Amino acid sequence: MFTRKFDRRTILKGAGIGALGLSTGLSSILPARAAGLTIGILYVGPRDDFGWNQAHAVAAAALKQVPDVTVIEEENVPETISVAQSMESMINLDGASLIFATSFGYYKPFVLDMAAKFPDVKFRHAAPLWTEGDPANAGSYFGYLDQAHYVDGIAAGLSTTTNKLGFVAAKPIGTVLRNINSFAIGVKKVNPAATVQVIFTGEWSMPVREAEAANALIDAGCDVLTCHVDGPKVVIETAEGRGVKTCGHNASQAPLAPKGFITGAEYKWETIYKDYAAKVAAGEDLPNFIGGGFDKDFVQSTPYGAGASPEAIAAADAAREEVKAGKPIFVGPVKKQDGTDLVAAGASLDNYDPALDQTDYLIEGVVGSIT
Repeated sequence: MFTRKFDRRTILKGAGIGALGLSTGLSSILPARAAGLTIGILYVGPRDDFGWNQAHAVAAAALKQVPDVTVIEEENVPETISVAQSMESMINLDGASLIFATSFGYYKPFVLDMAAKFPDVKFRHAAPLWTEGDPANAGSYFGYLDQAHYVDGIAAGLSTTTNKLGFVAAKPIGTVLRNINSFAIGVKKVNPAATVQVIFTGEWSMPVREAEAANALIDAGCDVLTCHVDGPKVVIETAEGRGVKTCGHNASQAPLAPKGFITGAEYKWETIYKDYAAKVAAGEDLPNFIGGGFDKDFVQSTPYGAGASPEAIAAADAAREEVKAGKPIFVGPVKKQDGTDLVAAGASLDNYDPALDQTDYLIEGVVGSIT
């Protein structure tokens, strides 16, 4: 957690500091800027949420071990003007020259505005949102977690006895829908009789709704749950308490479910963060977008828990190696819920096909609606 004894945003606003720099009086109460590369990282929630924020914090901890790199972190920064204030304070008070903005809603307008205001600072955002025409010093990075969710689906499809699996999801946007569909493809590949039922909570973090959704899915007969919410803790613990198996999301939730945890889909931001730091330190340009999956070590599977059978482990291991080698997940015939072809028989979509970034549908075999 950010531990200095002052509120960075309040001081910045109260002192009226921006691009003009620090006043003499204020600079006397601040610590000296670190030599070398200073990186600022913003989190939308707590760093120990067993989810999205924790996955980034794990990478930040690894980054701190890199010589001549100083990491400044601030958690619980809402998707409001607070984002801009926090980034500006990291630049003006700490000398940050590289900013990682880790929440979806940080990009527009806040990252874009700050990138225009501070052209010598590099801003990178954890979602594939950068487009041509955005500031050249801004950019996006992303791990295609649907690859790991597909592997989860393989293991989950071999772990159900009811043939009903549940998915608690935040919002029906492209990344979330892609993860649901990939999970369902994995399930159906090994268990054609199974279905995946999804409930959307409408928020990235809403513990009450997440608990309600998990219980509703279990009441409907689902005996394996997974999710795409910022902090999966509530979903995993609710399922564990009711004797239901689980697959994780974002970070490791294995400690939360000692009896029913199967495996999980995790980001490995450390790979990207260390690469960026090395490039900036060497004076190299950063790409405006970088993305990858198992093949680039950007995502990983959580080690298997007690809920994973030997059959599930063997099948999931094989599937992961196939995806890592480039075997497509979306192999036809795959139909959308409305019966139209997504992938025709005999065809396939590359795992990095740009069309998958625009996912606005659920596939057959998924029960639920995006409207």
